[in-house]
Amino acid sequence: MAAVDVIVDNLVTLRSAPAARHYLHWILLLITIVGYFVKVAWGWTLFLLTPFLLLSNSSFGRSVSFLIQRLLSLVVATAIWYVCTSTFFYIEGVTGLCFESRTMGAINEEFTSIKDCKQAGFHWHGYDISGHSFILAYASLFIMEETEPMASLKTVYLSALPRMILKLLYVALHLMLVIWVWMFICTCVYFHDPSHKLVGTVCGLLGWFLTYRVWYLKPLSPGLPPQHHLKAQEE
Repeated sequence: MAAVDVIVDNLVTLRSAPAARHYLHWILLLITIVGYFVKVAWGWTLFLLTPFLLLSNSSFGRSVSFLIQRLLSLVVATAIWYVCTSTFFYIEGVTGLCFESRTMGAINEEFTSIKDCKQAGFHWHGYDISGHSFILAYASLFIMEETEPMASLKTVYLSALPRMILKLLYVALHLMLVIWVWMFICTCVYFHDPSHKLVGTVCGLLGWFLTYRVWYLKPLSPGLPPQHHLKAQEE
C-alpha cells in the first residue's frame, strides 16, 4: 500500500504542475482539431484529387470518353463514402437509447432519435461504428491508387505549367496522406471502442479492395489509373 500511496502522490503532484496542465491543454486541443478535420476529410480529398485526376489522366493523350470513365471513380468513391457513413449513422440510431447523462443511468424514452435526444441536451448511446476510421483508411488508399500515374508521367511530354501544377498537387496529396494516417493513429488512441474502430476500418478496406482489386479490373467499370492499365496490358 505504501508504494501505491507514493505513486498517487507523485501523480497528484505531476497533474498540479503548470507544465503538465499545459501539456493536457494541448492534447485536448489536438483531439478537437482531429475531430473537426476528419468531419471534412472527404471534401479535402476530393478538392485536391479531382484536379490531379483530370490533369494526370488527360496527359496520356487518351479519348474524352476515357477521361469521363476515369472521373466516374470519384463518383463511385463518393457513393461508397455516403452509403457507408449513412449506414453507420442508421445502425447507431436503431441500436441506441437516449440517456439523461453520460453515465447511462436513467433512460429517457420520450426521445427515440439521435437528433431529438441531443437537441434536448441528453446523450445517445448506440453501436457507433467509427466513421473516422472508415474515412481515413478509405481516403488514404484512394489517394495512393489515384496518384500512381505520376511515376509514368515522367516520360510523358507536358508543358511547364501543367507539369508544375501536377507536381504541386502530388506533393499536397502526399502531405494530406500523412495527415490522414496521423489522424487515423489519433483516432485509434483517443476515439471509439475497439470493435467500432475495427468495423469502420474493415469497411474502408473493403471499399478499396472491391473497387480497385475486383470491379475496376472489369470492362464495365471506371477502370484503373493509366499506370495500372499499362501494367495489366504488359502482363
